[in-house]
Amino acid sequence: MDRLVTTLLFSSFLLLSLFCTTSYAQTQNCSAFAFRNNKNFATCNPLPLLNSVLHWTYHQNNHTVDLAYRHRGVTDSDWVAWGLNINGGRMAGAQCLVAFKNSSDQIQAYTAPIADYLTQLRQGSLSFNVPRIEAEFSNNEYIIFASLELPSGRTSFNQVWQNGQVSGQVLQAHSQSGDNMRSFGSVDFATGQLGNDGGSSITSRQRKRNVHGVLNAVSWGVLMPMGAVFARYLKVFKSANPAWFYLHVACQTSAYAVGVAGWGTGLKLGSDSVGIKFTTHRNIGITLFCLGTLQVFALLLRPKPDHKYRLYWNIYHHAIGYAVISLSITNVFEGFDALNGQKNWKRAYTGVIIALGAIAVLLEAFTWFIVIKRKKSDSNKNSQNGTNGVNGYGNGTHQQA
Repeated sequence: MDRLVTTLLFSSFLLLSLFCTTSYAQTQNCSAFAFRNNKNFATCNPLPLLNSVLHWTYHQNNHTVDLAYRHRGVTDSDWVAWGLNINGGRMAGAQCLVAFKNSSDQIQAYTAPIADYLTQLRQGSLSFNVPRIEAEFSNNEYIIFASLELPSGRTSFNQVWQNGQVSGQVLQAHSQSGDNMRSFGSVDFATGQLGNDGGSSITSRQRKRNVHGVLNAVSWGVLMPMGAVFARYLKVFKSANPAWFYLHVACQTSAYAVGVAGWGTGLKLGSDSVGIKFTTHRNIGITLFCLGTLQVFALLLRPKPDHKYRLYWNIYHHAIGYAVISLSITNVFEGFDALNGQKNWKRAYTGVIIALGAIAVLLEAFTWFIVIKRKKSDSNKNSQNGTNGVNGYGNGTHQQA
């Protein structure tokens, strides 16, 4: 019975891990993002750099576009811009939509043509008409809403997007390195297709983000909780001793090793993303790395079960372990918040966590049932042994006090 339960338990966790990994490989979808005032757009595509997303609806009958440009990971002391270059270039000649917070603490949106690389994004009319433009800011995200009257006969254009800082109501130049120098491409409003003209560096950036997310979600977010469940629930089965311990150690050390790799990719992404900060996500990641390292060293310094300091070691090990698990799950969701409203991966991980939680609740009840049943059985045996005279006083003769 115990061996069967152990096998089924291990198999269920293995399937959950595989499910999580494959779910993270699914294509993300930005269409689930909910705009205020129930605004809807027919098409959306995440832009490959600078945490940006473009939503739009193309009206063929009058050759206009209603769009929303979203730029995450910024503060209200930053500016953001998106634009089209109808002449086929990049920045020089781009016709831009700009948003920033002005001296009256209002979010200001306006149009700005770029004549050369020394631009300060001064307000001016574009080469095509923009009947409507407005912007909003919340949760470290600017959203620019606009309507464009496209040049006749074309639906495909080069596009650029940027962000920078505002100092004294003056829009400062954007960063001259990293993703800010590669944030350009093409868009076809009729077909909904984007062109990644930034080259292989864009593909590399996307790959690093995916690798970072998968490594950390599977390691800190799934393997760590699984290792804790192994330790808490398997050891109640006599046939699982000492297998539960080796499963626990293997699961946690594997999670730590994979998590360190994911942490390293996160550091690389941070260094390559000048001006883009996810402070909470970064700080929790650093804390997790430190606590996880302490747990590894604690394993090497583990006292024997009968040692006088073993109780204190157990308290430390359990407290740090549960703290790591709580922070891990929290930070995985923090990471999802950096994915520009794309919900598929977040929903998949939420399903895995709910499944793990449900399994833990069922196993908690089952282990208590086993423990109580075992105590009753031991109590009955002791009672029967006392009745038969086998009570430690002799070989069957009941002794009087």
